[in-house]
Order: sequence, then structure tokens, then C-alpha cells
Amino acid sequence: MTARRPAALWLGCAAALVLLSALSLSIGAASLFSGDLGAGWLIAVSRFPRTAAALLAGMGLALAGVVVQQAVRNRLVEPALTGTPEAAMLGLLAVTMLAPGAAILWKMSVATAAAMIGTAGFLALATRLPRQDPMMLPLVGLIYGGILGAIGLWLAWNADLMQYLGTWRLGEFSGVVQGRYELLWAIAALAVLLYALADRITLLGLGEAQARSLGLNHAQTRALGLAVVSAITALVIVTVGALPFVGLVAPNLVSRWRGDNLRANLPLVAAGGAGLVLAADILGRLIRHPYEIPSATVFGVFGAWVFLWLLHAAPRRGGHG
Repeated sequence: MTARRPAALWLGCAAALVLLSALSLSIGAASLFSGDLGAGWLIAVSRFPRTAAALLAGMGLALAGVVVQQAVRNRLVEPALTGTPEAAMLGLLAVTMLAPGAAILWKMSVATAAAMIGTAGFLALATRLPRQDPMMLPLVGLIYGGILGAIGLWLAWNADLMQYLGTWRLGEFSGVVQGRYELLWAIAALAVLLYALADRITLLGLGEAQARSLGLNHAQTRALGLAVVSAITALVIVTVGALPFVGLVAPNLVSRWRGDNLRANLPLVAAGGAGLVLAADILGRLIRHPYEIPSATVFGVFGAWVFLWLLHAAPRRGGHG
């Protein structure tokens, strides 16, 4: 009976993702079967890239949330609450102002470096905060991100780049077409790397002293996790914009359902993040069809509700943070 449960679980996850993907491919302002555009061309150029971008962005941000939560030992923290997106946007603003004609890979590299610096700043703050109150860290992260966001807003206003900043701050997939999302496939490679590091990331959550006593190079593993989180965040912001709460919702829902076996949970977290973001994109297309509501807005409403539930729900046995 127990052998059948994992198979049934994976079959259910796969079926849900296939169903959501089929819905995404079939929903849009233009009909697949009546109109001037051929169904194959429309799917290849617009619908498939959009669906793949939502799945990859959701997967990456959910996994980034796991790494951040283990690194700071707090389940109420995610990349959007660490100043990482705002730091990446500052990097994008800088390269847009200094080298507006730079290639997309160069912009992504600068955004990744800026995100790493911003996340390192948050981690430095986290080590100086008392751990008795789990709400303290996300509140500090909100303030820290707000300060970085205010700096970015001031720079964008003075450089007449408010439209660019608005695009990066509000994630949505309506502009994703063939040739404008392929960088997100790098998230799949980063996901494989995180799965290979699952045991080390688990040890991060035990704290520095205990992790070192078990033979983990704590500083090196934390730095590697920081680099992966920064790269994922930069990839998503450069391609589709910021998506809040994904890294908070998916890991916490899976952890409360399945426990703290990180190696077993990582694929479920990835699938959950991918499915939830794609579902938010589909809802955004349907609520005011043929107009669209940004996916970040839809997921922000859902994520805020889950965040409030996490604050008031009884802690799961065996959990930490």
C-alpha cells in the first residue's frame, strides 16, 4: 500500500500539470481554431513559450524559497522578503542607465551580481536578530527591501525609467513569446543542482554549529545557495518580472503536508510552485477575458491569504522556524 502512494502522488501531480498546461495552451485573446492565425503557429510562438515560462518561473522561485528558509532557519521568509528582487532591479537599472544597449545576458549577469550583494546584506542582518520571534525576520526583510525599492524608485524617476521599473516590479506573462523566455530554461539546470545539494541544504537548517559538527562547510554551502537564489531571482525578473509569495507558499504547503524530508520534498515543491504560478496566470486571463490581470496580482492575493494562515495556524509537529 505504501509503495503505491508515491506513484499515485506523482501521477496526480503530473496529471494536474498536464491539465493546467492544456488549459494554458487553449486560453487566450485569439482563438486557436477560428481566425487568421494558424493553431500550430500560435501555440509555437505564443502559447507554449508563455506556459513554459510560467512553469519554469514558479519552479525556480519555489526552490529559491526553500534555500532561503533553510539558510535563515525561518519558514516565513522567501526571496521577496529578503530584498533580493529589489537588489536585482537596482542592478538592472544601473546597466540600463550606463549601457542601455547591453545584451540580455550581460543584463542578467549584472542583475545576478546585484541580487547576491543584496541577499548577502539581508543575511548579515539576519545573523544579528534575535530568533525568539519568527515574525521579526520577515518584518526586517520588508523594511530592507522597501529601502532598496525606494532607492530604485528614485533612480528610475530621475532617469525617466519608471516604465521599465514598473515592468520588473509586476510579474506577468502576456509579453512572453518565442525568443524572449529561453533564459528561463537555465532554472531547470539550477533545480538539478539544488536536488544534488539537498542533503547539504537540509544541514543548513540545523544552524552553523550543528552543521559544522556534522562535517558541512557551512559558509561555502550558504554562499552557493545564495548564488543559486540570486541567479533564479535575476532570471525571473529579467524575463517576466517579480512574483511575490511563490517561495513562501509552495515550500510551506508541501512541508505541512509531507514533513521535512527535503530530498523527497524538493520535486513536490518545484511542481507545486510551477502549478500554482501557471494557475495564477490562467486565472488572470479568465477573470476579465479578453483583458488580463497580471499573475503577480493574482498570486499576491492568494499568497497573502496563505501568509496570514501560516501566522495563525498551529505549528506542525517536528517543524522548526
